[in-house]
Amino acid sequence: MNDSTRAVSPALTFDEAALSDYLRQHLPEASGPWQVAQFKGGQSNPTYLLTNATGRRYVLRRKPPGKLLPSAHAVDREFRVMQALARAEFPVPRVHLLCTDEQVIGTAFYVMDHVDGRIFWDPLLPGMAPEERAAVFDAMNRTIAALHRIDPAAVGLADYGKPGAYIARQVARWTQQYRASETEPIAAMDRLIDWLPAHIPAGEETAIVHGDFRLDNLVFHPREPRVVAVLDWELSTLGHPLADFAYHCMAWRLEPGQFRGLLGGDLPALGIPGEAAYVARYCERTGRAPIAAADWEFYMAFNLFRLAAILQGVLARALQGNASSAQALDAGRRARPLAKAAWAQVERAFGH
Repeated sequence: MNDSTRAVSPALTFDEAALSDYLRQHLPEASGPWQVAQFKGGQSNPTYLLTNATGRRYVLRRKPPGKLLPSAHAVDREFRVMQALARAEFPVPRVHLLCTDEQVIGTAFYVMDHVDGRIFWDPLLPGMAPEERAAVFDAMNRTIAALHRIDPAAVGLADYGKPGAYIARQVARWTQQYRASETEPIAAMDRLIDWLPAHIPAGEETAIVHGDFRLDNLVFHPREPRVVAVLDWELSTLGHPLADFAYHCMAWRLEPGQFRGLLGGDLPALGIPGEAAYVARYCERTGRAPIAAADWEFYMAFNLFRLAAILQGVLARALQGNASSAQALDAGRRARPLAKAAWAQVERAFGH
């Protein structure tokens, strides 16, 4: 095991011999036996490191066991989007096989290469020089801009999501997911559920959206400020690029203890761009006109709502005992303060 893995939790074990047999048949170059460890991160789809005697490493990602929300944990979609993006030379791990036969290890899974590099968990990037931080943030900005410039049809993803009305469908979807995993009333969520559908900005755009694009879902080159792999494509679809980008920019609105935020940090001294400068650079890279302030504030409020709904689902799974991370309960309890922050932002920006 390395510093990012741990022993597999009892709730997430599987038949390792059955996996070895399956890999021997379907991935001949993957010769076992395999040492299996579980990655510490990831609140949704459990992710495992497979290592053999020669040091060859793969990553296995599977649906969690137990009762799941409809349409969640779609490992087949993750596999498909990474396979397609690799053709566009976008930085994703190389995927090898998808197994939808639940008889093998209990749930569907796929296997991909393990990508060596650095993962940064703290966006304030402690221990770095200011110019290094600036380069990391610029690489992150360049990567999400590159994703949003890919033509879905050109990489075989024209049908990867429904066309149009993305925000309305997302609000409805996360309202439904939130209601399905509600453990206690949250007044701010109820207000957002009423307010958001009536205030969606005009204008339809469609791009490949990651859905969870943030610093700790990126693997950086071991020595260079360059993204070598974007991970965790579970929430990817076709959608509005500004909604995807605003989710990524929530870090500027959140405190470090809330959800790996930047708020309160001395960004100029650290070499980290401010929100406005970061947004402007994305607009330049994507050839977009400056974003209207009211539209941007809506996308921010929507994403705080969406994150609160996601974390409510994490909390529900933690209370059921089948969440993928030991920190799931703590993460899930952040749903309420995030919902409050989202509604406070609506009140500030729109006078409600």
